[in-house]
Amino acid sequence: MLSNPFAALSASVPPAMMQIYIVVMALLVVAGTLFDIFHKQSATYFFDNWRDFSGRAKQRVSGAQMASLAVQTAVIDVMASGEFCNLRRRIAHLLTMYGFVIYLVTTIIMVFAYPTPAIATPASVTVLWYIGCLLVCAGGYWFWFFIRVDVVAEGHSPFRFVRADLFIVALTLSVTFALVWACIQATGSTAWSIIFLALYLIATTVLFGSIPWSKFSHMFFKPAAALEKRVAAANGTMSNLPPPADAPRKYGGGLKHARHY
Repeated sequence: MLSNPFAALSASVPPAMMQIYIVVMALLVVAGTLFDIFHKQSATYFFDNWRDFSGRAKQRVSGAQMASLAVQTAVIDVMASGEFCNLRRRIAHLLTMYGFVIYLVTTIIMVFAYPTPAIATPASVTVLWYIGCLLVCAGGYWFWFFIRVDVVAEGHSPFRFVRADLFIVALTLSVTFALVWACIQATGSTAWSIIFLALYLIATTVLFGSIPWSKFSHMFFKPAAALEKRVAAANGTMSNLPPPADAPRKYGGGLKHARHY
């Protein structure tokens, strides 16, 4: 039977320590994102670009239109990952994203609301925690071994690691170690439980502590960029992005199609 692994851990680790750890990880996310914004000047670029295309707008975007564009951005670009044209990549991303959200929310619930066996954890919360872990593993490993461009198209080893892979590797390993630790702890194997708990904490700390060097903060920037793109299209502003590779282009008076390889 599935059980709350954090409640069982409370026999050796005080719940307050687990709660403090989660708070520290949250602070690392905030600090790392702010550092990333100021270091890379992402916010400055975004607002400067927003003022630029707003000043060149050919038509005014009303408040109702802006609200509609915000909803479209939330539903299509965020919830449905509409920026991915490749179906396999989109599915892998959605599995990982929703799995991570479920895993994160249920972890917080279990640690803060049901930190000990004395307070029974609802079965639905526990089951969702395991489902979240499995979804992250399914999406993460599918992407890592079968979808990455440099592996599929360029023939590199599936174990090749570059800095751009830091986020997905840390996330997948963190959740994998969490799942293995929970299962081993349920069997009563203390030694292996301690080992995988340590691996879980290390991978999780790397995940939340490496934001300035990973793609973690992109989840905050991408919705803003998607909204900006929709507003630019609505007010008639030319995008500063290059045209699609298969868009028609003029060559000496004739029209030819650039081919995408």
